[in-house]
Amino acid sequence: MVNELEFEKPLVQLKEKINELKAFTADSDVDLSSEIERLEERLAKLEEDIYSSIKPWDRVQIARHPERPSTLDYIEVLFDQFMEMHGDRLYGDDRAIVGGIAYYKGKPVTVIGHQRGKDTKENILRNFGMPHPEGYRKALRLMKQAEKFGRPIICFIDTKGAYPGKAAEERGQSEAIARNLFEMAGLTVPVVCIVIGEGGSGGALALGIGNHVHMLENSTYSVISPEGAASILWKDSSLAKQAAESMKITAPDLKEMGIIDEIIPEVKGGAHKDVKSQAEYIDAVLYQSLKELTQMDEETLVMHRYEKFQEIGKFNEYSNV
Repeated sequence: MVNELEFEKPLVQLKEKINELKAFTADSDVDLSSEIERLEERLAKLEEDIYSSIKPWDRVQIARHPERPSTLDYIEVLFDQFMEMHGDRLYGDDRAIVGGIAYYKGKPVTVIGHQRGKDTKENILRNFGMPHPEGYRKALRLMKQAEKFGRPIICFIDTKGAYPGKAAEERGQSEAIARNLFEMAGLTVPVVCIVIGEGGSGGALALGIGNHVHMLENSTYSVISPEGAASILWKDSSLAKQAAESMKITAPDLKEMGIIDEIIPEVKGGAHKDVKSQAEYIDAVLYQSLKELTQMDEETLVMHRYEKFQEIGKFNEYSNV
């Protein structure tokens, strides 16, 4: 099988064995149906065991899967009449961020998201999903347009982080991200953010200041990658698996800490296994979010967003003194 992950290898081996027996049975008079049935039962149990006890590093690998659906995949299924808009009206168009106007269940919305490629050629075109400052300025332009016309904003987050190159810094990468954080905090329309893959550093947060922030079950959201954290903490990026265990970057961890609102379940094995079914899971949560948020007036929306982020990071300090 193509692009199976390390922790899925036992499943792959068992599936191959089952397929071999089926092929042998088809080409001979030997009846192996009982053996095949036994192995299929074993496969079902093994799948349940593996996918019900996924470790943080396994989730990192699923979030990075080359076939994992990205923004345009979900736009195609969830929205109607999507019209993509380009450019920041200052420098150019960044293909690492896509955005435009669409209809969601008959109502106009603005949809914005990071976009990765499916192969080498597209990844180069999309800069591997790492935006330049013009990408964030394009996103902000679309957000302010949405605010002007009263359209809810839906953001899909999926990036390793903003592009760290010299040219991006020269064109104001840090300022562009900071400007998005500032402006998103004060938007007077509903903002729903969904982490669909990797949510890396300020490059993810620049599309993440929403009234509701949701995450797919096997997505990650962190200030730094496990490899980066391992390099800083232990001077050894090969300890990324250990870093992932301690960083609390998975959806269950972030839900427990109150950083995200809802965990969106994934199809067994990850979103790349069935895009349409995964979109249905997203649709259910997105619909409820917009139903709740569209009932709020402008002032309430801004205050709701402010209070949400004010609560993040609060803790009670106990003393034995």
